[in-house]
Amino acid sequence: MDGHLSTAPENRELMRGGMPVERPLEMPVQDFRRAPTNEPLDVPEARVVIARALTIGGMLAITVYGVREMLAIVSVQDMTALQGVMLFFFAVTLAWIGFAASSAIAGLLIPASKQPSASLGNSRTALLMPVYNEDPARTTATLQAMAEDLARIGAAQHFEIVILSDSTQVDAWIGESLAVDRLRRNLRDIMPVWYRRRWHNTGRKAGNIEEFVKRWGGRYDYMIVLDADSLMTAETLVELVRRMQADPKLGILQTVPLLIGGTSLFARLQQFAGRVYGALIARGVAAWSGDEGNYWGHNAIIRVAAFAQACGLPQLRGRRPFGGHVLSHDFVEAALIRRAGWKVRMASDLEGSWEESPPSLIDIAIRDRRWAQGNLQHIKVIGARGLTLTNRAHFLIGIMSYLSSPLWLMLLLVGFALTLQASLIRPEYFSSEFQLFPNWPVFDAPRMTKLFIFTMIVLFTPKVLGWLRALFVSRVRKGCGGVIGLTVSTLVETILSALYAPIMMLVQTQHVVSILAGRDSGWGPQRRHAATATWREACSVHWPHVAIGLVFSIVAYLLSPTLLAWLSPALAGLLLAIPLSKMSGSEPAGHILRHLSLLRTPEEHRMPDLQRRRNELLKDAPPLPREALKLLARDRQAMLTHIAGNLPRPPEARGHPDPHRLTAERKVMDARSLHEALSWLGPAERVHVAGDPRLLERLAELPD
Repeated sequence: MDGHLSTAPENRELMRGGMPVERPLEMPVQDFRRAPTNEPLDVPEARVVIARALTIGGMLAITVYGVREMLAIVSVQDMTALQGVMLFFFAVTLAWIGFAASSAIAGLLIPASKQPSASLGNSRTALLMPVYNEDPARTTATLQAMAEDLARIGAAQHFEIVILSDSTQVDAWIGESLAVDRLRRNLRDIMPVWYRRRWHNTGRKAGNIEEFVKRWGGRYDYMIVLDADSLMTAETLVELVRRMQADPKLGILQTVPLLIGGTSLFARLQQFAGRVYGALIARGVAAWSGDEGNYWGHNAIIRVAAFAQACGLPQLRGRRPFGGHVLSHDFVEAALIRRAGWKVRMASDLEGSWEESPPSLIDIAIRDRRWAQGNLQHIKVIGARGLTLTNRAHFLIGIMSYLSSPLWLMLLLVGFALTLQASLIRPEYFSSEFQLFPNWPVFDAPRMTKLFIFTMIVLFTPKVLGWLRALFVSRVRKGCGGVIGLTVSTLVETILSALYAPIMMLVQTQHVVSILAGRDSGWGPQRRHAATATWREACSVHWPHVAIGLVFSIVAYLLSPTLLAWLSPALAGLLLAIPLSKMSGSEPAGHILRHLSLLRTPEEHRMPDLQRRRNELLKDAPPLPREALKLLARDRQAMLTHIAGNLPRPPEARGHPDPHRLTAERKVMDARSLHEALSWLGPAERVHVAGDPRLLERLAELPD
């Protein structure tokens, strides 16, 4: 057992069940109804004020112009109630896309601020990776590659790896224990590796990190929070710490992770869009946010003391989905840290920060359901006392990112209703009062065409500006295939995104309706690797979208072939929803585009050394055990490693024993063979057996 747990000297001295000796921090629960008493916040820099004026002023100018034109088209004097409803939805939708365009313009025009940097000093930073039923071989390969990279530049002594597991599947948990042991041995001369699995998933990811801070937070100055698919270079990790060291009031510094590693069509589509347009959009957000930036939950460094002081999340009043634990905790934590007087900034100038994209349309729809609930839940947080106006704007943007889909759908439905009204109801040319001249219907078709073109220009402004900026950044231009490759890829991405957009509109509308109906999203593991959906799966998910597209098409054709032509871009995506969804997760489709040098990114053109090293380690890693309990029963060294690498199960409350533990114990004791015991145990019972050394010993004694 000692051989398997050999590690750095500091690990041998302090390790208790996989973790160091506790150094607790107080983390008081925050009160949303009472603002803390802090010193006044600093006045924003001039560049931030200019960026805000440009973003807000641009949005207002676009909206006012569009609404004025629409009023002229429909005539204010003769406006009907239905036209008024259409005007409302049009104004909100135009304001939303106008904000995105103005923010992108601010990102192009406002230079990024230069942030000070200091020495690492005696700082200690936790590389914190919360996991939930993930592939342990992949997560540990990622962490080993990052640790080796830090050792390459002589900075490993300032960092420690901390894996926080909330895994509920026994194979994943045991796989984590064994993979972490291998990681410890591989890094025994480089960096300490800690591991803790919780028995109760209270608060999900936010609760996982909160429990770590309360028990071990005093050991660390900073924590860099990673997702299971995160990857960050040593230079970026060190620079994050240096910037925190240079500014003692900096609470969170968020990088802008780029997407890498995708091989499916949809993943490569996301990668290209993020590389070409995402950087500009992020620069815009950073420009107008200033010291009141946002946090995206990963690939960011956090001052542990600030987090403990300000980020104890309360449970929201009411029933789920709006009540209960805060789901999208990252936005809330950023707002609370700023409320407590700390700065939250975005490091949009730093590269070397990556993550991976969901491989298909169905996978992103599943993830979006949870995100939608978390963002809509912010309706109960946006009014909290003491928040800055900018932080409230971050909440509003998150809420609108999902409400915009039903708003867009309502705009289309109202437009259909108006067309139907004009086709079926004969206009009244003379009122009941005496008049010499008739009331002719007012509709300015040329002005409507002009307004449509204006709206399309606003909608595509972020893409056009991102493309132009990429043309002038040599590394991006060459990595995306040169001027021609970049331009053709931008057109391909625009066309494919236009086809997928109406499908996502209906998917997100379904999410919003489901949430408003009171249905909770649950908490399931995320699929991170390409997997083409079957025709059956694609049909079961998307047949309603095809049906809606078919109904819209028939009605539009019967009303006016011209109307059908105008709506054809949106309707095409709905009618082709099933094959588009199936193709989205296709690796062959992704390889064809790559062979044609389309949707290529610099990271795909020249794989980063860190990603290459991670892939090498992953290739040599043993697979996740399928019968992990059987492995422990027949491999004593693996059993001892698993037991020693985990904290003991917390005691049960008197008089309230866990029924799964009781039944698991009885089944194991009654079994006459290992096969019989394993066939009797259910998923929850297997977890209890894996956490009980006595029951594991009993399994080991049983014959096959």
